[in-house]
Amino acid sequence: MRNLWLDVGNTRLKYWITQDQQIVEHMAELHLQSPADLLLGLIHHLKAQELDCIGISSVLDPTNNKRMQNTLSLLGIPITFAKVHQEFAGLRCGYQDPTQLGVDRWLQMLAVEHNTACVVGCGTALTIDLIENRKHLGGYILPNLYLQRDALIQNTKGIQIPDAAFLELTPGTNTLDCVHHGILLGLVSVIEKILQQTPQPLILTGGDAPLFAQHLRDYQPIVEPDLLLKGLKRYTFTL
Repeated sequence: MRNLWLDVGNTRLKYWITQDQQIVEHMAELHLQSPADLLLGLIHHLKAQELDCIGISSVLDPTNNKRMQNTLSLLGIPITFAKVHQEFAGLRCGYQDPTQLGVDRWLQMLAVEHNTACVVGCGTALTIDLIENRKHLGGYILPNLYLQRDALIQNTKGIQIPDAAFLELTPGTNTLDCVHHGILLGLVSVIEKILQQTPQPLILTGGDAPLFAQHLRDYQPIVEPDLLLKGLKRYTFTL
């Protein structure tokens, strides 16, 4: 089977095309608040792929989701939008109202093989979700490295901070290093504090997962770059 998988965030659209269990094509692009228009520009390419089905993870509103569905219906194949359930495939949601939990976080947890785990999404936000015996205990959401840096720049006059790698946790000896090392130390410390309170396997996913893994080696982190894709597949084929 050849399938299309979409991860639609607030600003970025990612897609994977898989052939059986292999990823044969992958793209990530800003959708500028109009993912349906972006998909429309890809329709001819997608038609040529002779796809069998489409699975979608979208955090957008119903209007945008409907527009995407209308565009993708031009392919004439089944379309599945993932949603959060109170219980699904043995995983129980920790929110009283499941609709308030981001579907991306839900799918990441759904993909985890461990019955108990700490799942950290290192994307636009840093999300931390705790699972115990396949029950979601709840979690935390924090601004990521770059959101924190941008907030500091906007509120600190006279400090010009260019892009730089978040690599070290040592005390900075200039403003640039102080900012980057301090933000990274704060986020790493949050994850460590949670793991000390509730020791469990640490799963890292998202673009900055390898960076955080470097500073959390003592917890033997497992880096899963395509965790959401795995969860989306599991959701679609379990329905």
